[in-house]
Amino acid sequence: MSARHLTAQPLTAEAFAPFGTVIDKATADPRPMNAGMARRFHDLAEVRVMDEGGRVVIGLVEAEPYAMPLTFSLVERHPLGSQAFVPLNAAPFLVVVCPDDGGKPGRARAFVTAPGQGVCYAIGTWHGVLTPFGAPQEFVVIDRGGAGVNLEEHVFDEPWTIHLAEGI
Repeated sequence: MSARHLTAQPLTAEAFAPFGTVIDKATADPRPMNAGMARRFHDLAEVRVMDEGGRVVIGLVEAEPYAMPLTFSLVERHPLGSQAFVPLNAAPFLVVVCPDDGGKPGRARAFVTAPGQGVCYAIGTWHGVLTPFGAPQEFVVIDRGGAGVNLEEHVFDEPWTIHLAEGI
């Protein structure tokens, strides 16, 4: 069985729009706070939950790096809430997403964040696991908590292999 190949491209708001929101302070004008000693980049993404019993939760993740090129066959989605990953350091990470195709993931796409960019996956977006490369990374995760099943997984019959675009 041969792997299908993807080339990870730079992450842009336009390319990622069908899957969620790019979290990037470059897209917002900061406003001063704390008597001018801090700048706030407000409302960069909205984390939504679908049911009244759900709530927004915040966690931290310490993630080990993956080797590139990356071969993967598993994606997941969260039908009851969005999920955001905000890096705590300025290293890029890999973002894998798939459009929904009749309840199953469609053709995968891969992006590489710019240093400092994060993502907020829209409710129900098929996506790969958190994938730093090059070095371990830490992330703030903003997610849905509460009752109900908020995780669906899909294993592809044929794996994908992701290469980084030239210059990344």
